[in-house]
Amino acid sequence: MRSNRLLGSALIEHNLVKFEDLEAANERLLEIAATGDMRRSSVLSVLVYEKKVLREEDVLHHVVDDHGVGVIDLRGYEVPDDVKNGLDIGACWATWTVPFDKEEDFHFVATAYYLSPAVRAHWEKTLGGQIIWQATTMDIIADFLDRVQAERSEAAKRGGDGAAALIKAGTRAPFTPTTGSAAPFVPAGGSAAPFPRPASNPPAPPAGGSAPPHPN
Repeated sequence: MRSNRLLGSALIEHNLVKFEDLEAANERLLEIAATGDMRRSSVLSVLVYEKKVLREEDVLHHVVDDHGVGVIDLRGYEVPDDVKNGLDIGACWATWTVPFDKEEDFHFVATAYYLSPAVRAHWEKTLGGQIIWQATTMDIIADFLDRVQAERSEAAKRGGDGAAALIKAGTRAPFTPTTGSAAPFVPAGGSAAPFPRPASNPPAPPAGGSAPPHPN
């Protein structure tokens, strides 16, 4: 909720939404949050998809033009297995943010919530080192997390089949695999990402600094 609250404040500060529209979106957000649906508990989602008083493209353009942040399309991006395996899916949904690569002490992080100081502070504390921020859309974050969740569920299923075979053969299984929860609902009608698919390698980290890279 703090991530959403601070994002809303930033949207007002930068004249991206009107105060009355944000108030209405916050009321709707409280209703959604009461259901426990983390995936839909997003003030940005409410403003863009339900209230239709904000275009996500406008947020992206602001982040690029005013904050010097690059953009990334994770669809088709080959994220290293060690990065995917270490993802905290719950934290990613709560912040609409995904660490997608690492090179030495530099972490490459895609987010739809760059304007929320709470989100940036959380991942800076969690990851440590230098962060190269990249802006993206909620659709792209959701698509990426769905794919990671599907991969984990498939791996758990394969592990479960192997454990069952061992038990049937009279050998005690060394572990009980866990499966992830079902992916929450994705609001339909999201706009296409206004940028091309990325190259297979991450942008080179800046030398000796933590400032975001210049726009692509």
